[in-house]
Amino acid sequence: MALPSGLPVRRAALRLLDAVLRRGETLEQAEGPALADIRKAPDRALARAIAGETLRWLTDLDALIDSATKQRLPEDAKARSVLRLMLAQALRLDTPPHAVIATGLPLLAGGPRRLAHGVFSALVKEGAALPPVPSLPERVTARWGAEKAAAIAPGLAFPPELDLALRDPAETETRAVRMGGVSLAPGHIRLPRGTAVESLEGFKEGAWWVQDLAASLPARLLGEGQGRSALDLCAAPGGKTMQLAAAGWKVTALDLSKRRLELLKDNLRRTGLKASPVRADALVWEPKHRFDAILIDAPCTATGTCRRHPDVLHRIGRGPIAEMVELQRALVARAAGWLNPGGVLVYAVCSIEADEGEEQGAWIDVELGLTAKPIAADELPAGLAPTSEGWLRTHPGMLADEGGLDGFFVGRWVSP
Repeated sequence: MALPSGLPVRRAALRLLDAVLRRGETLEQAEGPALADIRKAPDRALARAIAGETLRWLTDLDALIDSATKQRLPEDAKARSVLRLMLAQALRLDTPPHAVIATGLPLLAGGPRRLAHGVFSALVKEGAALPPVPSLPERVTARWGAEKAAAIAPGLAFPPELDLALRDPAETETRAVRMGGVSLAPGHIRLPRGTAVESLEGFKEGAWWVQDLAASLPARLLGEGQGRSALDLCAAPGGKTMQLAAAGWKVTALDLSKRRLELLKDNLRRTGLKASPVRADALVWEPKHRFDAILIDAPCTATGTCRRHPDVLHRIGRGPIAEMVELQRALVARAAGWLNPGGVLVYAVCSIEADEGEEQGAWIDVELGLTAKPIAADELPAGLAPTSEGWLRTHPGMLADEGGLDGFFVGRWVSP
């Protein structure tokens, strides 16, 4: 008997889910081996979508499964994983139930197909539905606090739209109209998700690059360069480097990853912007001169990217957070000594964890001999405001009516 045509895609989605939940890999890390036998771009995109929506709604999918079983399935049971994928397709991707069954049950060859069929059919028959917004995993809610988690959850219901950063902010209004997008700040355009990037107007001539609105804010806080020197630490793949170069800074772009630094160079070539890429470990590298500005978008747990990378909610615990805190402090302590007198340091992380954000800001205030330079409300897009300390904190639940944004912490200081 011929196998259903969509079965390889579902097998790939199951491999992606397994890599995240069993081995703690990111979806991006898992894609190579998991999608190795999937050749067509639409099929690869479907496998990613099935796995992504399953992870986005995992807590609620598990609650539905548990409501329909007399004895709770083990957390790592294959039947639970397959049911998660099946329900995500039916409830989030509008896949017809007969197609879900035809491509889902073969994943349990030699396993409890009858159980999975019965649970899925019972839930569909009773009109099971997911809540309006995803429920966060218990350990995440415990870490962030119930109030903060409730504020963030509405921003996680859907994958993000496509944000573009313009090389020339003066073109914002005209390009937004021509491209059918909206702008939430000068130099920013937001387009519907699913847009094919390479086919968009202005791609070939390098008029813009893809960059979440929140990710663009740290570089904006350095203002116009007017030929002054700036160091973009941990720079690849280059969004902030290009922002700084476009704003008139003479940029040194430092990164350890050869692959990511090649992406940065490709982006510079496409946009025609100039910077000096350097491959080195910032913990041992010594600059030849000091800088007027240093931007540290530090390595972090990246929990702020959970609306586009829902796997992060299920992988990150206290151990990785503590490791990142130590690395971040080492980087900031070194960089602080590379500033010219009166030079500005901006520290940023795409993390929602207070350990990596607010607690690091307080540490910088006390330990590094820098003077805080509070962020002002008029430096930020409408709808955002600085904290009482003069920092910026964003999360996915903010600007929800406009499509939301990633979670970032940003602080700014001046060297004596």
